[in-house]
Amino acid sequence: MKNIKLFCFILLFISAPTLASPKVSLTFGESLNGFARVKITNETTEALACFVAIDGYKSKFQLRPKSISNWITTTDKRFNYRHFRTWCDYLEVHPKYKAYRAY
Repeated sequence: MKNIKLFCFILLFISAPTLASPKVSLTFGESLNGFARVKITNETTEALACFVAIDGYKSKFQLRPKSISNWITTTDKRFNYRHFRTWCDYLEVHPKYKAYRAY
């Protein structure tokens, strides 16, 4: 009985943060010159704080509800989609991102 209660508590503790993350989708592609690029689509009705990092370069921005960011392109053809690091969270949780441009 204790094992079942412990399992339920752990399941609830682990699943809550995964359900709280915003719904975004990533689109990868290549520019006409052959450089890898990415754009983020906000599928929620809330504003998001986002950043995209590639080889030490970080692009921080706000993403309006139900909108799409501009393409963020690499500066070297050796990079591909696996080299991008992306992150998005609700803007109300990270108010410092209000200073960055909004898409």
